[in-house]
Parts: sequence; C-alpha cells; structure tokens
Amino acid sequence: MIIDRIQGQKKKKNSLSAPNSDEEGGDDFESRDHRLQRNNMLSPLALSLFTFLLLCPSLSSLPQSLLPSPIPAPNDPPTICIVGSGIGGSSVAHFLRHYSSHPFSIRIFERNGIVGGRMATVNVSGQTFEAGASILHPKNFHALNYTKSLGLNIKKPSSSDSFSLGIWDGKNFVFKTLSFSSKLPFVDKIVSLANSVLMFLRYGFSLLRMESFIEGTVDKFLKYYESSESRPVFETVDGMLKWAGLYNLTTRTLLEEMIDSGFSPLLIEELATVITRINYGQSVSISGLAGAVSLAGSGGGLWAIEGGNWQMAAGLINRSDAALHLHEEIESISYLGKYYELNSTIGNSYTCEVTVVATPMDELNIQFAPQISIPKRELQHTHATFVRGLLNPAYFGLNAVSEIPELVGTIEDSDLPFSSISVLRQHGEKDMTYKIFSRQPMADMLLDSIFSVRQETIRIDWGAYPHYSAPEVFAPFILDGRHLYYVNAFENAASTMETSAVAAENIARLILSRFFSQSPLISSNLSSNSGELLHVDL
Repeated sequence: MIIDRIQGQKKKKNSLSAPNSDEEGGDDFESRDHRLQRNNMLSPLALSLFTFLLLCPSLSSLPQSLLPSPIPAPNDPPTICIVGSGIGGSSVAHFLRHYSSHPFSIRIFERNGIVGGRMATVNVSGQTFEAGASILHPKNFHALNYTKSLGLNIKKPSSSDSFSLGIWDGKNFVFKTLSFSSKLPFVDKIVSLANSVLMFLRYGFSLLRMESFIEGTVDKFLKYYESSESRPVFETVDGMLKWAGLYNLTTRTLLEEMIDSGFSPLLIEELATVITRINYGQSVSISGLAGAVSLAGSGGGLWAIEGGNWQMAAGLINRSDAALHLHEEIESISYLGKYYELNSTIGNSYTCEVTVVATPMDELNIQFAPQISIPKRELQHTHATFVRGLLNPAYFGLNAVSEIPELVGTIEDSDLPFSSISVLRQHGEKDMTYKIFSRQPMADMLLDSIFSVRQETIRIDWGAYPHYSAPEVFAPFILDGRHLYYVNAFENAASTMETSAVAAENIARLILSRFFSQSPLISSNLSSNSGELLHVDL
C-alpha cells in the first residue's frame, strides 16, 4: 500500500491512519498517527529499541511483548503466532479464545504501526473516511456480533432514496436516475419510486432475476453460521465451499452464470459491470462466487462502523489477550521439529507451536523452511483517490455540477481512466469530498481535467483483492501438513471482511481439533452465533 497526499498542487508526505483513539473512543494500542513504514526502512519503534539496547545492559525492564520468546519448555502453555492484524488475524485470535478453555498465549505481528490491515481510514481536511474495506452486508452476522459485543456503533447508511446513479461510457451518460434533494421524506419516496420505474423500464425483469441470483447465493453462505455442533471443520477451501453448495460458482465466470440465469445483455453490460468494477475493480469475467458477492454489495441495508471498521480488529485483539507486535514484519518461518521459529525484520526471533498466516502472501517475501507450495495468484490493485474540491461538469458534457450524479459508474472500456467517482460528503454548494476508484494511478493532469477545483488530493494504492479468474484454484488451509495455517486461502472464493471472518473461524476450529484434539466449546467471551442468529436493525 502506497500513500500520496497533495494539498493544492504541492505534494507533502502523509500517512494513512485510523482515527486517534482519544477522539473515537478506540483501543489501548499505539497512537493512530503512526506513519506506515516502507518495507526497507526501520520503524521509529525499532530505532528507539536499538538505541535502548545499546545504552542499557539489562532487558528486564523491556515490555514482555517486545522480547524474543525462549525455546518452550515441555510443560509451558503453547504459543500461537498470528501474522497479520486485519479482520482475519484478529478473528482467529477471537475464535480461539471463544471456543477453547485450554491455556495458551497468542502473539500477533503487524508490519505497520496500526491494526486493521485493509480496514483503514483516511483523513481528508480533518474529516475521516473509510479508505479500504468500507461496507458490510446486513447478513454479515460475525461483523454484527463483533459490533454489538464490542460496544461499537453502527453508522447508519446514507439514505439511498434520492441518491443518484449515472453510468458513463466515456462520452455520455447512457443511464441516469433522478436526483432531488429534499428534507421531506415523502418527496424522497416519490423520487425513489420514480427511479425504480426508470430502472425497470431499462432493465426489465432481469432486475428480479439478479435479486433472485443474489438471494440464492446469500442463503447458501448462511450455512456457515449454523451451530458448530452440526457444522464440520474444513481442512480445504474446496471442501468448505462444496459443503455450502458454493463451489460450482468458482468454476465458472459471473458472465456465464448471469447468461444462464436469464439476465439481459443490457443489464450485464451496464449495471452488473458497474457493480463489479466498483467492488472488485474487475469485469463480469470474474469468477461466479466473487461476482455474486459483489452484486450483493450493491443492495440495501449496507452499513459500517462509526469511527472506522478497523475498530473490529482492535477490539477483538484487545479481548483476546494477545501480545501485539506493531512495526514488526515477519521475514521467515521455519519448522524446527516441535515448534516454529519466526524471525522478524528488526532482528527478533520467536518460537510458536502453531503459526497462522493471516495476510495475503502474494506480494510478501516470507521465507519458509521447509518450503511451501501454493498456487500463484495475482492481486488486483485498486487506486483510491480522495479529492476535496469540485468536479468539472464540462468533462462530462454537462452545464452544471448539479447535473452530475452522486455516483458515477463506468462500463468496461480500457480507455476509461476510472471505475467510479462518488460523493463522500458535501460541504457546500461548490465544495465536496470525492472518492475515485481506478485501476491505474490518477495523474495530476487527468485530475485537473476532471476537477475544476482541487483543494486536497490523497492517493492510496491498495493490493486489495485477488484477480479473479475461473476456474479458481485454492491454496491449502494447512500449508505444511502440520500446524502452519493460511486464512487467506479462502480469498480466491471471495474477498470481504465477512468472508475473512468466516475463514478465520474455521481456522480456529481447525487448530483446536488438530493441535488440542478438542471439539469446539462454547464460551461466553462474545455472543455466539450458534442457535439463534444475531440480528441488528439497520
């Protein structure tokens, strides 16, 4: 992830950070203002630690979480090491505590100075916006459980009744909904009804077929919330998907699935393409399950967490009583008989009986001994550009900014420089904050043609999700046949906060059944999904 901030036309260094915990009621971890460190640089924490070691002959006063772990004694409680502090790694820690009463310690390693992984926020002119994973579905029950149990607040979604959509082909808006801002609820309802009629006139009964396709996929996914007593523990992604009836969707493209389901060519070319370009930065040629998840992310009731979705990871780590190592990147993992040795880029060494990799390995350079083998996978990079300023209506062939839809989506055309432009906040009639998604970086010259005014510009390069291609081939959950696990193997099926939590829950149960020879137990750490599912009004 690379971050670039520009104010006016002058570039200055800045960083992506979650909100300050003092302002947002956050966790007990380090200040949210830490800069993200480049891989080839020592962090400030590392430099200060080295200075301290040079000046002090004793290690007795160092925090235990910063000390290398000794070779475990036979009767010591085992240590479980987790590489990555995003929703996957934090969920593994949570479910290990949630299901087990065994004594064990947990260490979590994060190469950056903040927890959350691809859940992150960005500050634009003093206001905080989601920069990474930003939306949750109303049936994301793990995320709902986390939110309620951790005392977090749900951010009410913006009213979509009068939210305007435009589909841009590079020359014209081929379709636009109506936009009319009113403080009167009945007016918004009238506009919403009119837009529904417009959508139906253009796409017909294909809209109902798309809704049925989404509901069928979601219903199958809900099997992962069934009682742990009746739900198997899965050693492979293939087995996990086949049990829920989702595997076949990964063997065919979304385009093939939509054609077989009777979608009209116009809906596929326009509406479905806009959705997949926004949510996964890819066309309808992505694999079917990822495509269905992408379409589900366009429905109603979507939500987020006040102050940033990263707070889920922070809260879960805090509750799991884990030793958190910020600014510490793991560069090698070696199996030495009865335990694994993890070595970090700041010279520390740790021993762990169980190791979990909870971050995509596609662009990391972790050395494994013995070597492991996983299918080659490319990440789809999404460039998120945040601009405070004002769009140029002439770029879109319009006369006034008010004629530009609040969400501009695009069809699949290699000549189009962006996937979408959306209004995040309107500060005044001629002052707004926008988010742009694109497959390539947005150059200043291009931005100057799209915007008539740019007060502040922030660019973020995310290695956001896999580049999907059917049929998908999956890495193993168990990397070495022993106790080295990989949460992100599931991402080739679909990449969301909730799918990461679902995969993490399975990894935790897998560890307990294989290492501790234990059937999962239900504890009272957080509300259980067993039995009655948790519903939260959105």
